[in-house]
Amino acid sequence: MLARYALVGALLKIKAFDAVRVAAEHIRDMLRLCRSDNMGFRDLLPALYLRLGRDQEAYDFVKWWATIGRESDYDWLDTALPYLDVVNANAFESPHYLYRKYASLTDLLCVVLLKIKLLLDLEALQNSAFLGGKLPHELVDRTKNFIPSSEIISQKVEIMYSTDNTDKIRSMSGQVDVLFDAVTKANAHFWPALTNPGPHLKARPEAYSRGSIQEMQLKLQYWFDPWNETPGAIDIIKAKLKT
Repeated sequence: MLARYALVGALLKIKAFDAVRVAAEHIRDMLRLCRSDNMGFRDLLPALYLRLGRDQEAYDFVKWWATIGRESDYDWLDTALPYLDVVNANAFESPHYLYRKYASLTDLLCVVLLKIKLLLDLEALQNSAFLGGKLPHELVDRTKNFIPSSEIISQKVEIMYSTDNTDKIRSMSGQVDVLFDAVTKANAHFWPALTNPGPHLKARPEAYSRGSIQEMQLKLQYWFDPWNETPGAIDIIKAKLKT
């Protein structure tokens, strides 16, 4: 496992789509071999899924670990039990299941980034709808197909061709606000470091406690790339830090 994890680390130094894809495949297989994940592979996999544009898989993964994966009577040694079997969970739902005393920073970071992607897509679609009165509808509809960055949005016809997504934008914006605060509560060092990572991306913490700088450094190294590769996501955090 250690050698294979070292391979994952080497792959992720290659800034290429295929390298990220192969790294994700290795981690998913290591989780198959060790369901209880005593090495913490689950902290990295959803970040890779988001980098690969596999947003629904990222959400399903986090939803399983945050719900079924926290059940005290789940038998990790019983390979006959369903494992990571959440499929097509509703990414627009309230993430209330993440709000607990010892919330997982990884889960929060994944879901808030995904919600920001959805919010940005919804706002872009809303802006395109305003063009409907100035341009031919056929042209506007064709343009909409190129707007969403998330597969979750592009697969929902009722959103893609709606003339008004105001309610969804309001709901998603509120969820992002609450998740932003939840991340701050889980680790107050994370947001400032995300917007100005500096030496944290090269730090090598040997151990960490919840809410510590060391925890932030480790999670930042997992999560900086997906945030940085999502246009507008870090800008939203910067704006929130100023308010």
